[in-house]
Amino acid sequence: MKKLIVAAALAAVFGLAGCNLGTSGFGTITIPGEWPPSNYRPGDRLPIGPEDLDMGEIRVGGQPQTFLMGSPTDEIGRANDGREDQRSVTISAGFWISETPVTVAQWYAVMGSIPSDFPTFPGDAPGRRPVTVVSWFDALVFANRLSESEGFTPAYMINGSTNPGHWGDVPRLGNLANIDAWLAVQIVPGSDGFRLPTDAQWEFAARAGTTTAFSNGTQDWTNRESLDRIGWFDFNSGGVPREVMRKEPNPWGLYDIHGNVEEWVWDLYGENRRMTRGGNVFSSGQFARSAYKFRDLFSFTEPASAGFRLVRP
Repeated sequence: MKKLIVAAALAAVFGLAGCNLGTSGFGTITIPGEWPPSNYRPGDRLPIGPEDLDMGEIRVGGQPQTFLMGSPTDEIGRANDGREDQRSVTISAGFWISETPVTVAQWYAVMGSIPSDFPTFPGDAPGRRPVTVVSWFDALVFANRLSESEGFTPAYMINGSTNPGHWGDVPRLGNLANIDAWLAVQIVPGSDGFRLPTDAQWEFAARAGTTTAFSNGTQDWTNRESLDRIGWFDFNSGGVPREVMRKEPNPWGLYDIHGNVEEWVWDLYGENRRMTRGGNVFSSGQFARSAYKFRDLFSFTEPASAGFRLVRP
């Protein structure tokens, strides 16, 4: 009954009454045989829940895999301040990553709120645009609550608890009373719950085996015709976050990796700062290349252009 109410509420809030919301919320992962399947291949998709609340996951990696992270010195538009310096990185184990950024409907189903008030582009389903105006800390709360609702072990611990209700107020620019405790967040050893990708995990999944500036083989960020096929940028978005899965996915089946919303990752970059990746609807393609890192966002702010996607071990 509770899930029926959630589906009805989402239909009312987002105007999705004609869509197949179903009654299972995010749903329970149900597959035959062992979990996770041993015969997965990069790009295999594991759907979770009905279409309009789908947080499908893609399995990437497996045995330790090494890739070149960063960009070559001749890549057009690269940042030459060290953030893109190329290096060999090994992904030690495979992981699941959500095929789209977390959407407004998904956020609402878990959190019961809508943090952003962007207008919806005509023709886009309101609930299927990425959630925005969320801080890095907000993403931690969502990840643990989603893990609890899905029966996974929450990944994050603050103040000795994995229950976000025990963490105190989320730090904001006007209220930093709990900032030290939140900055000391720990990952629970052995947890199988949702979490933000590391910087290396994000780029490994975004590149999907490619070495070009963009995962569809594009090298020049000024090639708008090519970029228009894979993402939403300053030249084609209309200045608002757009419905997910409207552009071509990368070779491993991940949508909206380039453009739409920049995505929080786990890694710290300087004191109190975290990175975002992937560019956004206000930026040019230069800042949506696979190697580019945004590093000037504070973790307790809620950038209008920032969202996130999640991973699990």
